[in-house]
Amino acid sequence: MLSPQELFRSAILQPGPPETFALQTVQQVIKPQKGTKLVQDENQLLENILRTLLQELVSSAVQSGEQIMQYGQSIDDGEATRGHIPRLLDVVLYLCENEHVEGGMIFQLLEDLTEMSTMRNCKDVFGYIESKQDILGKQELFARGKLVMLRTCNQLLRRLSKANDVVFCGRILMFLAHFFPLSERSAVNIKGVFNTSNETKYEKDAPDGISIDFNFYKTFWSLQEHFCNPASLTVAPTKWQKFTSSLKVVLNTFEAQPLSDEEGDANNLEESANFSIKYLTSSKLMGLELKDPSFRRHILVQCLILFDYLKAPGKSEKDLPSESMKEEINSYEEHVKKLLEMTPPKGESFLHKIEHILERENNWVWWKRDGCPPFEKQPMEKKTVQDGAKKRRPRWRLGNKELSQLWKWADQNPNALIDTQRLQTPSITEYWKSLAEDMNPAAGIEAEYHHKNNRVYCWKGLRFSARQDLEGFSKFTEFGIEGVVPLELLPPEERSKYAPKPNEKSKRAKKEDAKAAVHHVEENQVATAATDVDGEVLRTDVGALVAPLDTDNTTVCNTSQGISPMADEHQKRSSDTDGGQEAGQLEDDAEVDAEGDAGMIDGEIEPEVDLDPVS
Repeated sequence: MLSPQELFRSAILQPGPPETFALQTVQQVIKPQKGTKLVQDENQLLENILRTLLQELVSSAVQSGEQIMQYGQSIDDGEATRGHIPRLLDVVLYLCENEHVEGGMIFQLLEDLTEMSTMRNCKDVFGYIESKQDILGKQELFARGKLVMLRTCNQLLRRLSKANDVVFCGRILMFLAHFFPLSERSAVNIKGVFNTSNETKYEKDAPDGISIDFNFYKTFWSLQEHFCNPASLTVAPTKWQKFTSSLKVVLNTFEAQPLSDEEGDANNLEESANFSIKYLTSSKLMGLELKDPSFRRHILVQCLILFDYLKAPGKSEKDLPSESMKEEINSYEEHVKKLLEMTPPKGESFLHKIEHILERENNWVWWKRDGCPPFEKQPMEKKTVQDGAKKRRPRWRLGNKELSQLWKWADQNPNALIDTQRLQTPSITEYWKSLAEDMNPAAGIEAEYHHKNNRVYCWKGLRFSARQDLEGFSKFTEFGIEGVVPLELLPPEERSKYAPKPNEKSKRAKKEDAKAAVHHVEENQVATAATDVDGEVLRTDVGALVAPLDTDNTTVCNTSQGISPMADEHQKRSSDTDGGQEAGQLEDDAEVDAEGDAGMIDGEIEPEVDLDPVS
């Protein structure tokens, strides 16, 4: 009887796709209880069998001297068949994809295979992983094996040389970037820790026969100490001063030795495929490196990255640079951009690309500072509409829901349209009562809820006061909106602030009395004209006709001046010779004052009194 390993070994040698024999082989070896899906114990048993078979195949490949991914490969009828190990992996991947076995089994076999392989064979194994990336990235498999795959890739990166295996390291990083979602926190440096162990070693003592300035050589390579740990520049001011002085020397040297277009074309970066992770630091190469445009761009881009970190958004106040430091950063940044634009070939285009990359980097910085929220959004469920039950948009009588509802209320209550109270204007006493209550200090109304800060309320009140209380409306220019409130509504302590001054009150009373006197004169003239209608001709002089007018006006004038009418009448009787003249003079003065006051009050000039006898 064949062992389970021998059954699977013979199965993978069969031609045809895995779906034709994979499940039958598992049922023959395990004999599952549920037929097509293995339970936990059965999955563990099958995983042990497959891992043992994988070790045997790798051991056989090593003994034969073949590469493990090509072991067992043959050519039949001009067609090359896959090796034993890729065939085994295809069978397990099919079983995992169709949920016949546990989804993490394929990831466990791939991890074992990389651990048993040399770095040369690991490249072929990783090529298989890249070819199956779409299947491995499915949600049912990814959820079970993402941590195993991450551990496998990290172990490969630790085994590889960062200087000699740059391309292979880049393949692994690119795979992880596509395999894991953007919001995966495992690949994000949340704390922003720098790799301070990446030291750049250079010569400390000048060798014999050097043809360049050795002080510049040490100054130039000392910048790498600050580039590998930019956070130290904001903590120690002395380090920032040392960095700026060294950077100034380097930038001035680059500017004093510009590169020509011929030198840029000779070192075309786009056509060159030789990239190194670090430059050589020998002092003998310093002169050649300064003439290399890619070398200059490397250093200048490092400067922009450092400046971008120092100005990165979302930092705490203690980590932010000072104002003087910000000015220096902006100054050096403009200098670096100018040198990048001057460096051939296509310096201006290269600078625009770098600026675009750094601008996008700020978005990633904000994303990390916000806790790496997920980018993915769940798809919206489409609501299925039953056939024949299409949803129609509602049609409103007046165009929209609100106007139709108002019209509906009017239909239900037609008396609301003819109600007399609907257009009634409130009295100013009733309207300003709310503001008067807020003006009481005992009420303690906050400014936010005070009626004087309600613009609509104040605007309506001013309209009402302009129609009903013109005197109160006139106080708006002096006291503001609070002066328009009727005094009888205010508390005693507030009433004195907005009450009119005494001199203004007496002046207003004087004008009103003068106006009343003018009306009294007109009434006397009408009465005199009525007595002469009988045909009697009154022959009297002008002084006699004016005497009653004189007496009344004199009384008005004297009263307004504080003199009683009785004293004035006694004075006129005691004067025999000067009475007519004084009466005429008083008449003229009263007439002028009355006309002047009446003109000021009413805005009109009173007509002259006809002194001729009425026939």
